[in-house]
Amino acid sequence: MRSILYLFVVVMLLGCDTTKNMPGGSDKGWISLFDGQSLTGWIISDDPASVRVEDGSIVTNGNRAHAFYNGPVQDHNFKNFEFKAEVMTFPGSNSGIYFHTKYQAEGWPAKGYEVQVNNSQSDWRRTGSLYSIVDVKETYVNDNEWYTEYIKVQGKRVIVKINDIVVVDYTEPEMPLREQGSEERLISSGTFALQAHDPGSKVKYRNIMVRPLP
Repeated sequence: MRSILYLFVVVMLLGCDTTKNMPGGSDKGWISLFDGQSLTGWIISDDPASVRVEDGSIVTNGNRAHAFYNGPVQDHNFKNFEFKAEVMTFPGSNSGIYFHTKYQAEGWPAKGYEVQVNNSQSDWRRTGSLYSIVDVKETYVNDNEWYTEYIKVQGKRVIVKINDIVVVDYTEPEMPLREQGSEERLISSGTFALQAHDPGSKVKYRNIMVRPLP
């Protein structure tokens, strides 16, 4: 009887999916891009003092700067992927998450798309906007609280979720119109970057994860 009970318990455990449901599905296949302790695997443009690690988070606060992922995962070159991070904004703060970008020593990244992080700053484009491409006017989350920002890119399609709410579902056309100076805002491949926008903006990022897709 004891052997039969033991076998029953083993079968039940093997049949259970113990993964935690998150925006983007189960946690299987997710890879961390941040060790929670240092900026190992990241390279900072413009003003390195504007990006620091504090209480297990990457904090962007100060003069313009961008933290580009420069680590070993996918040789920091992603094409199709799911990305998620827990984010906290402070009142009046602006930041952004770039994808398909590349390191540049100074200036706003010219390559790739920016997904907005802004719940109360004067720029009307709110958190989740595919900046200047598909802009979100509504505010879905509040300052001073953690939320999950999720980005999925597969082929020419970009999906952005804020706490499981789809706020952008965009498919890049064959010949997208871009203003002068933004010709490289296209689906391609590249790395991620976190933005320090200005000295009045403070944003925290933690549990920064990627799941490469075929």
